[in-house]
Amino acid sequence: MKDLAERAVNGDDRAVARLITHAENCHPDLYEAMRIIHRHGGRAQVIGITGVMGAGKSTLIAEIALEYRKRGKTVGIIAIDPTSPFTGGALLGDRIRMSRLTMDPGIFIRSMGTRGMLGGLTGAVYDVMEIMDASGKDVIIVETVGVGQAEVDIIKIADTTLVVLVPGLGDSIQTIKAGLMEIADIFVVNKADVPGIERTMAEIESMIDLGHRPGVRKTPVLATAAKECKGITELVDAIEEHREFIVGSGSLPDRRRKRYEAELVEIIRKRLMTMIFDEKVFREKVESLIGRIEGKETDPYSAAEEILDGLLK
Repeated sequence: MKDLAERAVNGDDRAVARLITHAENCHPDLYEAMRIIHRHGGRAQVIGITGVMGAGKSTLIAEIALEYRKRGKTVGIIAIDPTSPFTGGALLGDRIRMSRLTMDPGIFIRSMGTRGMLGGLTGAVYDVMEIMDASGKDVIIVETVGVGQAEVDIIKIADTTLVVLVPGLGDSIQTIKAGLMEIADIFVVNKADVPGIERTMAEIESMIDLGHRPGVRKTPVLATAAKECKGITELVDAIEEHREFIVGSGSLPDRRRKRYEAELVEIIRKRLMTMIFDEKVFREKVESLIGRIEGKETDPYSAAEEILDGLLK
């Protein structure tokens, strides 16, 4: 593990890929590598991209990555896909759409399955971000699954969060009012060549105006047509402007602190789940309790209390 970590820090993509696989599979010795990785991280700019399914997020990410490459920056992409109900792996739709980027040595792409995690992310995303960061990637783009209004966890890990919408979804305000409105640092209306773009942008801007307070940064709304490469330069400029804003205002350290807090909680959660379900004694206890729940001898809440009491003693 230490050898893998040292190779990853030196930019070895094969070592990076192997470490990411270990992170996804919760390798018991991963912590040995992550101790080294953590010391070399904290430099990359993290961009989170979420929004409605079918908004063209994958195509947009590909164009953003290419624009950053033109600016001389290396890019890591974490594309979080739905998990296959049959194999447990990721359905690699995003990897297929970004296949033209794979020949660029300055771009590293990894598709990952949610594996039951809510919020549009996967539990291993924190480790994967740190690994890419430590390997020297200047920009890391994280794309959530794209299933709707529940995908607000991206704000815990991103320096800049983009919420992507498209015209033609009906009432735009209804589409994004639950949660996504509050997390956006930039709104992106993609597929700007589709009829209805003006109405969609006007609705979003009106909603922003209603909640805007004087002296507070106003969330910009940008139009793009990713397939035609339109509006991409302006979008990346807006991302860089937002980064300058959070650095200048002193809020970047607060965002990083929240990320480390979320990562710590996730590590503790995974360790607790491992203790409960992987250790033989606890597995037998869980199986016994499930039988008692089925037989109405106890209830799920009392059973959970019994397990937790055993962990805390």
